[in-house]
Amino acid sequence: MNIRFESAGVSYGARTVLQPLTLDLTENRIGIIGLNGSGKTTFARLINGLTKPTTGRVVVNGRDTSDDKAASSDVGFIFQSPQNQIILPVVRDDIAFGLKSRGFSKAEIDAKVAEVLARFNAGHLADRRAHELSGGELQLAALCSVLATGPGILILDEPTNQLDLRNRGLVQRLIESLHETTIIITHDLELIAGYERVLVFHAGQLVADAPAADAIRRYKEIAA
Repeated sequence: MNIRFESAGVSYGARTVLQPLTLDLTENRIGIIGLNGSGKTTFARLINGLTKPTTGRVVVNGRDTSDDKAASSDVGFIFQSPQNQIILPVVRDDIAFGLKSRGFSKAEIDAKVAEVLARFNAGHLADRRAHELSGGELQLAALCSVLATGPGILILDEPTNQLDLRNRGLVQRLIESLHETTIIITHDLELIAGYERVLVFHAGQLVADAPAADAIRRYKEIAA
């Protein structure tokens, strides 16, 4: 997997949200940290085309995210509030929904739903209703729905936000089990403590790009 930013930045009128930057992301685990409003979520949303660059371009696996819809299919995104992206009330139906839009047959959909539920030992959630799930179970259901479609890159926005200790542990173990390239936006510094690459954003700029220990140290300097 390769993600390349080529002088990519985002501005809205006179306000610059993300200063243009050039870099390649090839690591399997990448953390993104920074204060609220620092540009980190904008940076992540550029990767799957949810936000379009106003300067430069972003290329995922050789495809421009601004003009190639196939590029965004390589990238799954789990939002800070996963309950907002679970569209259908029953978990099994929600997982199937994204597959139907990609033209799979009913037999293929049933097989893929069963496969992703088995992968995460989540079969017990299949017939549960989303409003009945705990925070950790919601993250698990959203993860199954996104990964059923087969993206090679997964972005998680604050995956442990507002979770209690048990559910946080569940989500951390799920993340550690992933073989997909995983990019995590987080204030939970322990979650990305062992990562070989962590990006630090501040006031719309990338101010550090380093192994976790050095990046976290820079972030703490900014936050002090």
